[in-house]
Amino acid sequence: MSLWRELFDHALDQETLQHEREQTEWIAREPENARPYYNLAQLRRMQWKEEDGLGLLLEAVRLDPRFAAAHVALAEMYAVRKDYRAAWRHARAAEANGDAGGVDLLSRYGVDEASLA
Repeated sequence: MSLWRELFDHALDQETLQHEREQTEWIAREPENARPYYNLAQLRRMQWKEEDGLGLLLEAVRLDPRFAAAHVALAEMYAVRKDYRAAWRHARAAEANGDAGGVDLLSRYGVDEASLA
């Protein structure tokens, strides 16, 4: 590995750790705020910590059932897991709150909602 790659990876790791600390501190200050759970979930997903990300996203939508971006992220995660019923449930929740991204994704990849009923 090149020196530049090592320096870049180290800097990225340090920045990620800083963002994690910020989100964790935000959760400690405002445990009923869904936003830091969502932000931390996105960091976990980038780190391939899917179970952590899933749990944090579920907490985000528990705290704020109208949090469309969190529902879209859950739709994506459930689609990858082939849990299409859950994916559609979250896609529709996001759509009802102004974000059709999950519905678009599932439709684009031919996941038929009607066949799940």
